[in-house]
Amino acid sequence: MAMCPVSAEVIHQVEESLDEDEKEMMLFLCRDVAENLAPPNVRELLGSLSERGQLSVATLAELLYRVRRFDLLKRVLKTDKAAVEAHLHRNPHLVSDYRVLMMEIGENLDKSDVSSLIFLTRDYTGRGKVTKDKSFLDLVIELEKLNLIASDQLNLLEKCLKNIHRIDLKTKIQKYTQSGQGAGLKYMNSLQASLPNLSVKEPSYNSRFQNGRSKEQRLVENLGIQKKPVKTSIQESGAFLTPHIYEESYRMQSKPLGICLIIDCIGNDTEYLRETFISLDYHVQSFLFPSADDIPQILRRFAHLPQQRDYDSFVCVLVSRGDSQRMMGVDQAHSGFSWDCVKSMFMGDMCPSLIGKPKLFFIQNYEVIGGQSEDSSLEVDGPAIRNWDSKALHPGPSMIHREADFFWSLCTADVSQLEKPSSSSSVYLQNLSQKLQQERKRPLVDLHVELTDKVYTWNSRVSPKEKYYLSLQHTLRKKLILST
Repeated sequence: MAMCPVSAEVIHQVEESLDEDEKEMMLFLCRDVAENLAPPNVRELLGSLSERGQLSVATLAELLYRVRRFDLLKRVLKTDKAAVEAHLHRNPHLVSDYRVLMMEIGENLDKSDVSSLIFLTRDYTGRGKVTKDKSFLDLVIELEKLNLIASDQLNLLEKCLKNIHRIDLKTKIQKYTQSGQGAGLKYMNSLQASLPNLSVKEPSYNSRFQNGRSKEQRLVENLGIQKKPVKTSIQESGAFLTPHIYEESYRMQSKPLGICLIIDCIGNDTEYLRETFISLDYHVQSFLFPSADDIPQILRRFAHLPQQRDYDSFVCVLVSRGDSQRMMGVDQAHSGFSWDCVKSMFMGDMCPSLIGKPKLFFIQNYEVIGGQSEDSSLEVDGPAIRNWDSKALHPGPSMIHREADFFWSLCTADVSQLEKPSSSSSVYLQNLSQKLQQERKRPLVDLHVELTDKVYTWNSRVSPKEKYYLSLQHTLRKKLILST
């Protein structure tokens, strides 16, 4: 396959669109291929690889895939997640599975975990060698320099994870080790392949995309890795499943699957949403035009509903005026009810009957939108929920995170859309409803990626005031399919 070189302009656009955590991950992922380089930043790294003939559209796409910037795959490289997955099934990888494993472990650790690991390893690294403000990837790099950790030498890390009671991550390493990683698996030293049917067109945008993730807040799916990839869908983590390790899915067998609570303060979407979730075998309860004082009472009532323990999931659809921090209900002069309070009502410590079960929130928020870049119409899908305290764990044998199992899909549109004489339904909710009805047997995260594309297509042909700003942040631990 012919090489497809990457221009300096594309490298610049990618680099300026990444946040600091993503840049750190990309530098870490490329440590093997850039072992003779000392790149101070991502731009220099990618530029140096390009000068050495080691950077193609294919390998840049793999890196963006590994850090889950699917928006940049589409907007900069004019490809998509499915094309990258297909390429990874057929070709050697730029990034070793060991690097991917370390990145995923780091994403699963909060600040207190990392601090404990740094303390436990200081007998090996020396006091003060790795300071407490460093990241897990910084620690891994220091341990690699001391030959204390490598792709085939993970005993020390396993021991330390066991000591901080992160048995889930110790098990992840054991699955990697048992699958024979590093034994004869080829990776690209000279990057010789390019993705099929990819072209780098000159993009006409110059916006920054934020994904709302912080290193200590990310919770990713606990997937195994294998030596030879099987033909199965690759989840957001970018890992592969072993033939003998089955991807775990949420149990979705109760009758009904759960309660679908619809709180619609606008009144344009309840009817078809009700039909959609009834067809998905949910028991739908809808509330039209509640006040800001009524909304928390409704949410609290359903969070404490005894029947929740008998159901396998919970869905909440919220349609309201609001701002970036809260929903207003029908009382525009009211201070409103904050999104953080909505989330907290259904966390593990507040809603024990839903512990371990997926809690899905689909939100259409109408607000006064000002200062948004004309092209920054979508935020990238990412496995995290912004500003959540990731330290507190629900006590008990399973040690499930109090914030785990949330799916938070938030779409913002300009409130001026409601001032038109014939205001219509939400484009976001209409497309969501259609995809849920037609493709219910597909993973919800995959459906949302395609939903993002549909909203982006809509935005490309309307005025700024008619655009929708969509973000997905989730802490799902397993595959979720809304079908019995």
